[in-house]
Amino acid sequence: MAKAYERIADDLRRPIRAGQLKPGDRLPAESDLARRYGKSLPTIRQALGLLEAEGLILKRHGRGNFVRRPRKLVQRTNDRHQWEKDRARESFVQRSRTGATEHDTGLEIDDLVFYAAYREIKADEELAAAFGVPEGTAFLERTYRTRYRAETAPFTLVRSYLVRDMVAGNPDLLDDRKEPWPGGTQNQLYTVGIELDRIEERVTARPPTAEEAEELELPPGTAVLILRKRSFDIDNRVVELSDVALPGDRTEMLFTTQLERW
Repeated sequence: MAKAYERIADDLRRPIRAGQLKPGDRLPAESDLARRYGKSLPTIRQALGLLEAEGLILKRHGRGNFVRRPRKLVQRTNDRHQWEKDRARESFVQRSRTGATEHDTGLEIDDLVFYAAYREIKADEELAAAFGVPEGTAFLERTYRTRYRAETAPFTLVRSYLVRDMVAGNPDLLDDRKEPWPGGTQNQLYTVGIELDRIEERVTARPPTAEEAEELELPPGTAVLILRKRSFDIDNRVVELSDVALPGDRTEMLFTTQLERW
């Protein structure tokens, strides 16, 4: 049998899902809900906590509980890399029209806000092993955030790594002021004569760190998907590695595998 707080949560959930309560609408005060349902404040807070964990409401301290605005869905498919490779040799004008985030969200470039920061680092043991280079090798570490202009949280948290000497032939690739780069990483690599052969992606899930939960504005209890992407060139070298944290409440991974006929 459902517990009291579960029944209250069900009663509050229905008008939210039916659209009778709109995004941004404020729910009645906790004291008013306690009187309505004849239950204690702790029971009401349990019910509200359940709705918050489901991503349906947002608690604003000192202001109350509000219906949460659904966030833009991101759908990552396994055709995005071929799509990017096909664009890598197109003209600047063609590449400037859209990018990978627009591909994954259906948004337009003017809908998005970009942030990028670069710094030079020395490879630690893990990074050196991932690329097959000596420890201490100079790397370019790139941090990216892209968000929908109507929202405050980024779609993903991205940290990307390139061997500095491999891309230094084009000084623009070392300058974060050139971001967002039309055509993305594959075009960047193309400018220094690198063609990708394949991309390996490994996906795991875990609870977010406190910093990830805050930056991604995750509802309590929401997991993050952790994607490690390694890009190999036609000489079988690892030429780029990215670690991407994707919020579990707005990310869909879609994989379509075409099978050969008998």
